[in-house]
Amino acid sequence: MTRHLRKRSFRLAGHRTSVALEPDFWGALEAIAAREGTSLAALVARVDAGRADPTLPLASALRVLALRRAGGGAG
Repeated sequence: MTRHLRKRSFRLAGHRTSVALEPDFWGALEAIAAREGTSLAALVARVDAGRADPTLPLASALRVLALRRAGGGAG
């Protein structure tokens, strides 16, 4: 794993998984979770469950959410 990525582990749909993102994306996701009054783990689980194509990487879906919210989108 590249040094600039930070890895976090979650339990999703009954299994453990790890996601590696840049620290700025984790910060954006933590801020989204805080605004929604939920935990980061719950936000990640919601994104995981809501992916239209579950074969696409969860990390990509999380980055897209962070970018959409940063741009003012409803994402």
